[in-house]
Amino acid sequence: MPQSSSGKVAGDSPTPVGVNHIVLNVRDIDESHRFWTEVVGLKQVGTLRPPPHMGPIPPMRFYSGDHGGKMAHHDVALVENKNLPKPRADWELFGAPQAINHIAIGMPSREAWLKKLEDLQARGVKFHLRINHGVTHSVYISDPNGYGVELLYELPREMWEGDIDAGLNYLELLPTEGEAALKDDLENAPRFGARAK
Repeated sequence: MPQSSSGKVAGDSPTPVGVNHIVLNVRDIDESHRFWTEVVGLKQVGTLRPPPHMGPIPPMRFYSGDHGGKMAHHDVALVENKNLPKPRADWELFGAPQAINHIAIGMPSREAWLKKLEDLQARGVKFHLRINHGVTHSVYISDPNGYGVELLYELPREMWEGDIDAGLNYLELLPTEGEAALKDDLENAPRFGARAK
């Protein structure tokens, strides 16, 4: 088993359950609030009210998705940083000069995701990419700061858990405009690994 620099066996360390939340620097907290609530659909659950002894702290707000009818303390937080550079005019998934490539937001079901696609299109939100991955079906949009935002629904585990790597490497590019961008073909989606047979 691999050893860490401290000499301990790497397998001795507990594995985390996953990412708990992400905090994003934004140029204009009100503009970003509108994007994350009105476009993405998260709910604001709190606002930072720092005690006076902490000194000046920039505005910070906290947002949650729906976790089975309950709110989390936050899935996403926004911190205003007026020094953040403006995003490039042409959004790119790869090659943009940002530390965060994209944030993936899961929808609770395929039906909710399809309804979200219709809502986004009706609002005039640009679809940068529509992709069927082997593990998710996704649309990529961007926030006012240039962060990529992937809205997705996860495919049933039995379709990809037999060979996660193959599922991750599968990619089908789809139209980003019109009725074709709102279609989803789950019935003919590929399956990966031994369980898919």
